[in-house]
Amino acid sequence: MNQQTIKDGLKAGLNTTWTLGKIIFPITFLITILQFTPVLGFITDLIAPFMGLFGLSGEAAVPLVLGNLLNLYAGIAGILSLEMTVKEVFIIAVMLSFSHNLLIETGVALKVGVKLWVILLVRLGLAFGSAIVINLVWSGGEEIAQYGMVPVSEPDVSGWGSILILGLEKAAFGVLQLAMIVIPLMIVIQIMRDLKWLDVFSRWMAPVTRGLGMKENTSMTLVAGLTIGLAYGAGVMIKAVQEDGVSKKDATLAFIFLVACHAVVEDTLIFIPLGIPILPLLLIRLITAVLLTITVAAIWNRAERREPSYEQPH
Repeated sequence: MNQQTIKDGLKAGLNTTWTLGKIIFPITFLITILQFTPVLGFITDLIAPFMGLFGLSGEAAVPLVLGNLLNLYAGIAGILSLEMTVKEVFIIAVMLSFSHNLLIETGVALKVGVKLWVILLVRLGLAFGSAIVINLVWSGGEEIAQYGMVPVSEPDVSGWGSILILGLEKAAFGVLQLAMIVIPLMIVIQIMRDLKWLDVFSRWMAPVTRGLGMKENTSMTLVAGLTIGLAYGAGVMIKAVQEDGVSKKDATLAFIFLVACHAVVEDTLIFIPLGIPILPLLLIRLITAVLLTITVAAIWNRAERREPSYEQPH
């Protein structure tokens, strides 16, 4: 390891921060502004009549809209403002685990090269499907959920000037938070690459990645997404696609796995104060991710084998 390694890692981190920051900043700014307009209320009122399909009351649309347009913390704040049963809170938690921060994380996935329809189909399909299944299968959880924390209140704002400043502050903080995670991560990965540790790590992870239908060089992508999340893990994935020869197929399969199960520690623990069973929540995400990825990989491989190969006539 030498100074060039640190420089290369720093450069990769800054480039990734710039790439993802161009997505995070404008979307965060726009959604923050929309919170002070009738737009979010209109969207909530629009989907409220469909909540019965998932075993939820109409007001459950509030945390679902907040969680999907903003993040899990906004969704949880929405939950804490309502009185709901344990079953209802659990269903919302599962839905938001599969589908949250939809605009930013979809933008990140598009940067990697994953098709838009794949992202939306997987995330929204898992959210809607899981809610319907849980509602039909689980007959318990009718007691009122006991919340263990108070939502963080938004700062008081008055007038468009303060609203715009708040939007800029939140957007800037989002990019700063990204940089604080991505830049050190890229430096560490560059060190591991130069010391050939990534080759060893890929061999350790080979049975897992092969079992999911991907090649060994996808291992860092999976671990990064599982531990630090989809948006931050995307920095690793972008670099892997560019430098490590990760194919678009493997990148898509990795994203399919990660949209179902990413940031497993943080995204699971933050639901503890809501008074719901979190072990089933984690198992649902993990089992769904494994089965879905294996299934898609098998179908994809079969379709590739069936494609006719045209040979030039002699």
